[in-house]
Amino acid sequence: MDARHMQIGEVATRTELSLRTIRHYEDTGLVTPSARSQGGFRLYTESDVARLMVVRRMKPLGFTLDQMRDLLDATDRLDSGEPLGDAEREALLDRVRTYRQTATEQVERLRVQLSRAEDFAHTLSTRLDDAGPRPATPA
Repeated sequence: MDARHMQIGEVATRTELSLRTIRHYEDTGLVTPSARSQGGFRLYTESDVARLMVVRRMKPLGFTLDQMRDLLDATDRLDSGEPLGDAEREALLDRVRTYRQTATEQVERLRVQLSRAEDFAHTLSTRLDDAGPRPATPA
């Protein structure tokens, strides 16, 4: 096996995604193993791992599979090295900028939610601390 390739188990460990999730992302066209071993095992490269990390980072921000696919398509085309016209390049960059803006807004919403959750947990802790120990009840 080529040292540049990893089997799905190693990729799962590195990305903290389950084997099932990685296979699902393959089925939906988000990531395709770069090769297969003679035994038919999926083989991944660092580039494949990087794609999976993009997907993993987008998921908690509420992006759909179609949005993930669209962003990956735009970045693939920008990174392909193929010549792009100025209008096409700008259109692709605009797509990426839109995703960046959406991600930034969602991160801020999550920060607000986290702050509220932390306030709630603190309120409960304070309430319990203020209540003190319960007196023993007679049997």
